Amino acid sequence: MAQFQKGQSGNPAGRPRGSRNKRTIAVEKLLTEKAEALTKVAIELAEGKNIDALRMCMDRVYPKGRERPTPFELPQIAAPKDAVNAMSTIVQAVADGDLTTAEAAELIKVVQGFSQTVWDADIEERLKRIEEKLNDSKKA
Repeated sequence: MAQFQKGQSGNPAGRPRGSRNKRTIAVEKLLTEKAEALTKVAIELAEGKNIDALRMCMDRVYPKGRERPTPFELPQIAAPKDAVNAMSTIVQAVADGDLTTAEAAELIKVVQGFSQTVWDADIEERLKRIEEKLNDSKKA
């Protein structure tokens, strides 16, 4: 025989959902109070060529993975064929050193996605016209 019923907590009156650990709250309070002094020490260590402190400071100034706008102007894409011109512009920007390959790859995804959307809308419109013509010919 099981000690607890299936699906029921062993301590139904336990810690309420969303409540925080007292130690975590205390540590956060101490760090908040000492934030300025700790920041100064980290900067001093970084200036003293402490690589770990330097890395920590740089991660705060320029965090990894944070996307930033790419200063690049794409030509207008109104039809799928316009995507060829946009892709050419991106490739040339990489060749000129105006875009990194990673930035170019992200822009290419945007162009491909938009081009596919335009293509799909065009196909849908053509199909609609064909269906209308078929319906008109059946009525005649």
